[in-house]
Amino acid sequence: MFDWFKKKSPPGNGPDFSEVDSLAKAEELFRHGDLEKLFLMPLEFGGQDIPQNILFVPIGIAAIKSGIDNNVVGPLATEGKISKYTAMPEYQGKSFVPIAIKIVASDPGEFTTTINIWGEALTRDKNAPVP
Repeated sequence: MFDWFKKKSPPGNGPDFSEVDSLAKAEELFRHGDLEKLFLMPLEFGGQDIPQNILFVPIGIAAIKSGIDNNVVGPLATEGKISKYTAMPEYQGKSFVPIAIKIVASDPGEFTTTINIWGEALTRDKNAPVP
């Protein structure tokens, strides 16, 4: 009856994938539709569908990265403004699900962005440098 007097927990900072501490667990969540495949080097840019190029991320993150790759990085490459590309995952603890992915396209110009996914990446200062 007097629940409004109880202290409420602060809202969470997104999903928690800290228990996904093995490739087998990530693949199981993928099979159940809880995670999706993301290609570090996009297939459109010559990346391959091989384990070294695949991350497992929450649903929707691959579409965000694809949008950046196809709508920002691709046109920059076509215009000759960049010729190098890297996508670097950042992890927290032993989780196989990255907390963030930093995309850097460069030479001669430069474009850098970070996709924050979960954990510490969601709480850090937006102006702080990403490792």
